[in-house]
Amino acid sequence: MTAADEGITGTSTEKRPEFLRLIDDCRKGKIDRVYTKSISRFARNTRDCLKNIRELSSLGITVMFEKENIDTANINDELMITIMGGLAQEESTSISQNIKWSFRRKMKNGTFSPICAPLGYRLKNKTLVIEDCEAEIIKDIFQQYVNGCGISRTAEYINKKYGDTVNISYSTMRYILRNEKYIGDSLLQKFYTPDIMGAEKIENKGEKDMYYIENTHQPIITRETFETAQALRRERFISKSEPVKYPFTRKLECSLCGNHFQRKVCRNKYYWVCQKHDYSASLCESNKITEKSINEAFIRLFNKIYFNYTELFLPIQESLQEMIVKQTTGSKDIIELRRSILQLKEQLKVIATLHTKGFLNEAKYKEQSNEVNSRIKKLNKDIRLLSQSDDTTLKDIEILIDHFEKRENIMIEFEPQEFGFLIDKIVVKDSILEFYVIGGINFKEII
Repeated sequence: MTAADEGITGTSTEKRPEFLRLIDDCRKGKIDRVYTKSISRFARNTRDCLKNIRELSSLGITVMFEKENIDTANINDELMITIMGGLAQEESTSISQNIKWSFRRKMKNGTFSPICAPLGYRLKNKTLVIEDCEAEIIKDIFQQYVNGCGISRTAEYINKKYGDTVNISYSTMRYILRNEKYIGDSLLQKFYTPDIMGAEKIENKGEKDMYYIENTHQPIITRETFETAQALRRERFISKSEPVKYPFTRKLECSLCGNHFQRKVCRNKYYWVCQKHDYSASLCESNKITEKSINEAFIRLFNKIYFNYTELFLPIQESLQEMIVKQTTGSKDIIELRRSILQLKEQLKVIATLHTKGFLNEAKYKEQSNEVNSRIKKLNKDIRLLSQSDDTTLKDIEILIDHFEKRENIMIEFEPQEFGFLIDKIVVKDSILEFYVIGGINFKEII
């Protein structure tokens, strides 16, 4: 017998090295039976509880929970383990929430110590201290940016100048330019972990309180420089957020690098060129294409569809209709989902029985019932989504058929409204335009 993990870690099994060692020894055949004080010591959530008990059972190893007086050698109903695992999850969640509360209190009081240091600083005695060599890089970044260089060009300049020291990406550059740490201030709780088991940190966009504290450490740049950089960032963001002006905006996609094409004018002629190629031809070898050639390619495609839409779309319509009928009656995935729903409904009956016999109080009964009902609701939603995935495509095909049936003549000149209605995107491959029509169908036109 072996004792493993004292139950002092957080909500994840991955953070429990002694418990993981116990499981590994079980796999190696070193252990025949596991004794544990309680389920809350064995597992931090229901999922881990069931997962590990199932694995140990498959290895022929039983588990005895002393506090709950449950022995997996004798128990037949896995639901009891689910319920007790839920209690363990509740205890673990409570510990996690207490830790979060402690962090928030320190943030509010201004006594929270930073956990890591951004570029330009080092942590010393829980305080940010300037790292001179890296601080020069930060100063250079802000100076280049306020002098008019964009984020991409600033990153390229910094990487060339300090290539032996740093390699800064576009996203890192954005983070640096908006980081208040460089003026000696601290904005706390920029990210938070939702109260969901296994959830990862996400950006705080107003869901939680944030705390701004001035003069927490030495600044690297002046407030004036920082405010100038923020004003430039806002100005450039607004300019990029202007409404779409042209039919092809964000619909032309480069097949080589995946970037969108942008509109350019040269000698009163309009061209569309890959954004990456436009920034530097060495980054993408795609060629520019004239707006006129795109217009003409779409007109040709439209007229081909106009003359042949019945041959193109009616067979697809019939196939989708047959598929939907088969799917709703005999889909393997849907059958499996319905079987899971039946099992969950059986669990609801067992929970009700446990409540009636006094094993579960009213609060726990409602909690467990709500959880199972929530899972049933999600499975029903999954069934609807599976049934509707092809149904959505069928509706698109029917819209196409109806649209061309009502069309009275061919297209002579480029019609932006028709293009916007029919085309989801165009992938540019050298002299070939691959048009993706609503419904997921694609056609190729040579330019």
